[in-house]
Amino acid sequence: MNYDVVLTCAVTGAGDTTGKSPHVPVTPKQVADAAIEAAKAGASIAHIHARDPETGQGSRDPKLFKEIVDRIRDSDTDVVINITAGMGGDWISDPENPAMPGPGTDMIGPEERLAHVKECMPEICSLDCGTLNFSDTDMIYISTPPALRKMAGLVQEWGVKPELEVFDLGHIRFAKAMVAEGLINAPPMFQLCLGIPWGADQTVETMAAMKAQLPDGASWASFGIGRGQMPMMAAAVALGGNVRVGLEDNIYLDRGVLATNGQLVTRAREIIERMGARIVTPQEARNKLKLRGANG
Repeated sequence: MNYDVVLTCAVTGAGDTTGKSPHVPVTPKQVADAAIEAAKAGASIAHIHARDPETGQGSRDPKLFKEIVDRIRDSDTDVVINITAGMGGDWISDPENPAMPGPGTDMIGPEERLAHVKECMPEICSLDCGTLNFSDTDMIYISTPPALRKMAGLVQEWGVKPELEVFDLGHIRFAKAMVAEGLINAPPMFQLCLGIPWGADQTVETMAAMKAQLPDGASWASFGIGRGQMPMMAAAVALGGNVRVGLEDNIYLDRGVLATNGQLVTRAREIIERMGARIVTPQEARNKLKLRGANG
């Protein structure tokens, strides 16, 4: 059981959710306001994606990320900033010529994948630790060992903590190799991502199996998607981990009731407190995770 819980709110993501809920933030101001709303509701960390203000699609434009981060930092609300580094690995094979990239492919190198991280210098950025069939389509998310080692080395140099996002046991195995190679500073920070097609399923048994493979001293959190969000959140607390909620992973508060990020954080906080635990403050999260800006 974890009695001092770090709660991350993933406020928007890059998925095709903007047409499904008016609460999913799109513009830099909306994303920043959503992060501030989540922090005021009690979130320790805000996980940030940028979207193209015109199309609503996910974007890796450093200018958009910089505006979001600047708006959060200029507010009077403290929250740990965690920005995605997961863009730029999408390969969609051409149905007419599977050896070639088809429409929608976005493949770039490790330095370019981190351009917005270097621009913003957040306390945390995500690092997706392997390749995955990310849907029932021909799209593959590609994240190779050489690219990941390069990215880990860069963020280590910049003093940005990598959140090691793992979608299956093999991803944990590779992340542990990077820890052993000295590319990840202690304590390593893992996010067990459950329910994403076609990675690990969102069950308590799966979460426990993945937790059992983490290196000694690791910090970890987990999340589920859709209606699994709150059950997996509670399971993570019970198993000793930290948690993530937010509109990136689930757009509903109750069956048929669309949520805001603040409402999801409030619901999570109520469950956590009823379990006898509490959500830590942003500064306590910095100290616990040994982030830049930690005391001591």
